[in-house]
Amino acid sequence: MRHATDPPLKFAGYFIGISKTLDAVRQIGCYVPRTMKQFSVIFLLASAVALAQTPRQNILVSPEVQTDRRVTFRVHAPKALEVGLFGDWMAPGTLQNMARDDQGVWSVTTAPLDPGIAIYTITIDGITVPDPVNPRLKVRARTSASLVDVPGNPPELWQLRDVPHGTIEINWGKSKVIGDTRAHYVYTPPSYAENPSIRYPVLYLLHGNNDTAAGWTDVGKANFILDNLLAEKKAVPMIIVMPWGHAVPYDGPQTNNTDTFERYLIEDVIPQIETKYRVVSGRDYRAIVGLSMGGVQALKVGLTHLDLFSAVGAFSSAVPGNFENRFKTLLDNPAQTNKKLKLLWIGCGLQDSAFERNRQLVDLLASRRIGFSFLATEGRHNYAIWRRYLAEVAPLLFRADTASDSKP
Repeated sequence: MRHATDPPLKFAGYFIGISKTLDAVRQIGCYVPRTMKQFSVIFLLASAVALAQTPRQNILVSPEVQTDRRVTFRVHAPKALEVGLFGDWMAPGTLQNMARDDQGVWSVTTAPLDPGIAIYTITIDGITVPDPVNPRLKVRARTSASLVDVPGNPPELWQLRDVPHGTIEINWGKSKVIGDTRAHYVYTPPSYAENPSIRYPVLYLLHGNNDTAAGWTDVGKANFILDNLLAEKKAVPMIIVMPWGHAVPYDGPQTNNTDTFERYLIEDVIPQIETKYRVVSGRDYRAIVGLSMGGVQALKVGLTHLDLFSAVGAFSSAVPGNFENRFKTLLDNPAQTNKKLKLLWIGCGLQDSAFERNRQLVDLLASRRIGFSFLATEGRHNYAIWRRYLAEVAPLLFRADTASDSKP
C-alpha cells in the first residue's frame, strides 16, 4: 500500500500526489481508505473531481472553410512580432500578413479559393512551420506543410463522389539500383478485383521536386480522378503506378537524380509491377506522365525509351538539358517519331515560372514537325492545375483513336 510520502501517481496525463489526493477525498466528506481496493475507488473519484475543475481551453479552429470558399487561417502566437501565410495559390516568395487580436491569435481570411486541396504554411517571425492545430499534413522529402480542402458544389472531378472506387496499394521493396528499401503506390481500378482474367494498361505517374510517392494520391487525388472518369465512361480502365522520384539523397547533389531514377524505374519498378499485377505488356500499353521534376523525368525516360512507352506527358515541367542534341535522332526523323509516339502532351500555367521553357520546347517540336498537344491555362505551379491536366490526359490514354493534335 502506498503512503503520503510516495512519488506521485500518473493518471490521465496528470501527476497527482498522494497527499493532494487524500486532501481532495477529505473535502468531499469521505474517510481515508485503509485498503488498496478502497483507495482505488476513492482515487478515481478524486481524480475525476480534479479533472472537472481544470479550466477548458478555447479551441482554435484553423483552417475554417466558409461557404463562399473563403478560408480563415489562425495561429496562437502571443509573443510573435510578425506572422504571415503562404499558400500554393499565391506567387512564390510572397506572404499574406496576418493580424493579431488581444488574445495573441493571428488570423487572415483569403479570397475565395479554387475547389480542391491546397498546400499552405505559416511563417512566425521568420520561421516557416505547418499550421500547429491542423492535423492534415503535407509530408515532403524535406520539411512539411499543411493541407486545406475546399469543397466544390457539385464535387469536382478530383473530389469524392458516390461512385465505385479503386484501391491504393503501397508496395515496399529493395531497389537493386539505388540500394535502399522504398515504396511505390499503385492504383487499381474498381473492376480489377471483379474479373481476374482481365489485364490492364499502366500509367507511370511521377511527382515533383521535394514530394513523395504519396503526392499524387494525398494532394493530386489521382485515384478519385480515375474513379470519376471511369464512372462517366470517359477513360479506359488502367493501373497507375506512382514511384518515389528522388533516387539520390535529397539533401545531397541532385545532378544524377534523373539518370538514377531512369534506371530505378526500368530495372526495378516496371519488372515488379509486371510480376505482381495483371498488366498488358508492351509499349502500346505503357504511358509515362509527370509534373515539374517528374515532367522532366517523363520526357527524358519516355522519349529515350520509345521502345517501352507510347505516350508521354509533362505538366509544368522542367525541360531536359541540351534537348535538341540529346534527342537529335528523334527530332531528325519526325515521321518515325510520330508513328511511335501516340501522344506527347504538354501543359503549363501562364503564371508559372516554367511557362517560357515549355513554350520554347513546343516551338522546337513544331519546327521539327513532331506531333504534340499543348495546353496553356491560367494557373500557378500547384496541384490545382495538375489535377486538371491529369483529368485532360487520362481520357486520351490507351485509346485506338488517340493522336496528338499537332501531328502533320
